[in-house]
Amino acid sequence: MKDLNAVHLNGLRAVEAAGRLGSLQAAAEELGVTIGAVSQQIIKTEKQLGRILFERSPRGLVATLFSESFLPRLTSGFETLDQAVASARRRDETILTISVAPVFAARWLVHRLDHFTEKHPDIRLRIDATTALANLETSGVDVGIRVGSGNWPGVRAELLLEQEIFPVCSPAIAEKLKEPKDILDIPAVIDGRSMFSWETWLRDVGLSGKQMTARHVFNDASLCLDAAIAGQGVMLAWQTLAGYSIVEGRLVVPYPVRVKTGFAHYFVTPPSRRETKTVSAFKQWVRAEIAESMQRLGFA
Repeated sequence: MKDLNAVHLNGLRAVEAAGRLGSLQAAAEELGVTIGAVSQQIIKTEKQLGRILFERSPRGLVATLFSESFLPRLTSGFETLDQAVASARRRDETILTISVAPVFAARWLVHRLDHFTEKHPDIRLRIDATTALANLETSGVDVGIRVGSGNWPGVRAELLLEQEIFPVCSPAIAEKLKEPKDILDIPAVIDGRSMFSWETWLRDVGLSGKQMTARHVFNDASLCLDAAIAGQGVMLAWQTLAGYSIVEGRLVVPYPVRVKTGFAHYFVTPPSRRETKTVSAFKQWVRAEIAESMQRLGFA
């Protein structure tokens, strides 16, 4: 490639684009530079090659006799380079990397993975269970599920499920809860990292300003749920956290009141990356599973 090293690649790109598109303006728009920059690159390339590539006329650029054979070969070369770069960036679409919070992975996702495998046996899931908001453009994550307001920079967010909170407890404790005020006599299991407080739910049942008695405080919602299952007290849960335990009968929802927190579950994807068939399949499957689980809980 000794001859190629004697010519600037950017100049060849400018020549190829101008020849293929037929004008400096169109070439400048495709390359994202000014018309003047394209013109200067062409002039430099002509000097490096020792050939006049275009005749300048009132109608624009006109390829010389030499360029009529040179430009198609140049276009073919850049198409080969483009295909090589595309192949390097192409992802194995049989492997889907998803980023979810550990509590979502443990309490909702893992119980349903066999359903996904049955429906999509050709797709393998790679699960990144983390609370860190990974950079989706550089981390290799194909799709994530996050809980929040949906206003995260650098991602495309798509609403999945609005978060609703409600008390849950063991069946034995539920027998003591007849009216909303009865919950004040039950110790509460507190999630110290929660984005909402008991006041959010108490206010909706006419108990605003009342205080729950905290028995235990954890820094993990999954541990809180285990404590509630063990009969340690009542906790504020949400659909994807407690749903599986409710269906199994290990937890009970003593009151029908569910309160929206203003947060929601969202799919998040890299904004610059096309949505693959595997990502679409995963999103459709999650939506179907969410709908089915809400029906089983009587929340639909």
